[in-house]
Amino acid sequence: MSDDLSFTRQFSLQPDPGEEIRQTLTTVYDALQEKGYNPINQIVGYILSEDPTYITNYNNARALIRKLDRDELLQVLLQAYLDI
Repeated sequence: MSDDLSFTRQFSLQPDPGEEIRQTLTTVYDALQEKGYNPINQIVGYILSEDPTYITNYNNARALIRKLDRDELLQVLLQAYLDI
């Protein structure tokens, strides 16, 4: 059994950041909707201003979204929008 050692293999234990962001946004979206807010408007307000008061505390949504890096969040959203 011979192994080709001419290339470097990548190994990562990190979960896909896009999946973590998707789960967090879904949780935040649901919490905002349950409290009667327009989730899209509130999330856009948060992304543009980074003001956490756009996000409800209900179901720990505010704490969850604040754990996300805003630049990474925007990158994942743009990639999903452009389907790349």
